[in-house]
Amino acid sequence: MAASIALWSLVALVSTAVVWKGSTWLERSSERLSVYYELPEIVQGAIVVAVGSSFPELSTAVLSALLHGAFELGVSAIVGSALFNILVIPALSGLFGHRFLPANRDLVYKEAQFYMIAVAVLTLTFAFAAIYFPVANDQGVILGEINRSLALMPIALYGLYVFVQYQDTMDYTPEVEAGNIRPLREWGLLLAALVTILAGVEGLVRAAIHFGDLFGTPRFLWGITVVAAGTSVPDAFVSIKAARSGRSVTSVANVLGSNIFDLLVAIPMGVLIAGAATINFSIAAPMMGVLTLATIALFLMMRTHMVLSRKEAWSLLGLYALFVVWMGVETFGLIDLVPSLPPSEAASGGHAGGH
Repeated sequence: MAASIALWSLVALVSTAVVWKGSTWLERSSERLSVYYELPEIVQGAIVVAVGSSFPELSTAVLSALLHGAFELGVSAIVGSALFNILVIPALSGLFGHRFLPANRDLVYKEAQFYMIAVAVLTLTFAFAAIYFPVANDQGVILGEINRSLALMPIALYGLYVFVQYQDTMDYTPEVEAGNIRPLREWGLLLAALVTILAGVEGLVRAAIHFGDLFGTPRFLWGITVVAAGTSVPDAFVSIKAARSGRSVTSVANVLGSNIFDLLVAIPMGVLIAGAATINFSIAAPMMGVLTLATIALFLMMRTHMVLSRKEAWSLLGLYALFVVWMGVETFGLIDLVPSLPPSEAASGGHAGGH
């Protein structure tokens, strides 16, 4: 067993490195393409760079559903990644950037509030699945089937988000010359980056599945921690780099835009590909509640004086540490705040999403 643990730990580390490398190429090409097509800074962060750095999460949802029949692993990884993005990345950007992380009203009142709407709409989608398409079970949990029609709800909202962002490009005058950028070369680099990220994400998904089997724990736990952190590496590097170069708006907009894409596109895309998926609403509701509280915490901290101070950054890291500890003790049955996570069903794959 020790040899297997060492092997899959190595696979997880190498896969994370592969995701990081592919994401570096993706960040470079998407940023240069944004300049070439004369997109404003907040659109670069919230749409182009965010979608690019969210490709690992999208890959997780698609590969989990398509190749491994483990849609629940993809959902847990995306929710865990969203929490990591909201709590850890702004904190690291503030700590490794300047003395504080500045924000502005567009970021606070448009991006952060639209993200709260995204969380609410995805929660509503899960609730509709439990109400209108319930799945009978003898475990005392609330299950519902998400079909393609329900999956289109969050995707339609993302279309509205893109439209709102498009309005910001109408009166924008670029400040950077794009004459030295070769678009075909950048598109080629972007394609190579996507293939590289796919390979890395597949390794992370396989490692999570094997960790669940080896330790006798739910895949949910490994999805919401190991896979989530691994797929959030691109967002972390993009945001920290932007913060260090003085582009704090892009730094935080990337985090919020990435999470909006993850919730409104990545999760529904897994359903569209699989045809249908069963969601465990007894777990989904508490997790979306935690995500809402994390978003409110970040919103309030950014709103105070329109900056994220170092003290507030450390507070966000502390909140994430509490979440990880909670998930650990919950999974091993030490507390029972989420009663549908019994350790006796370890690795059965029926916890965070569907089958």
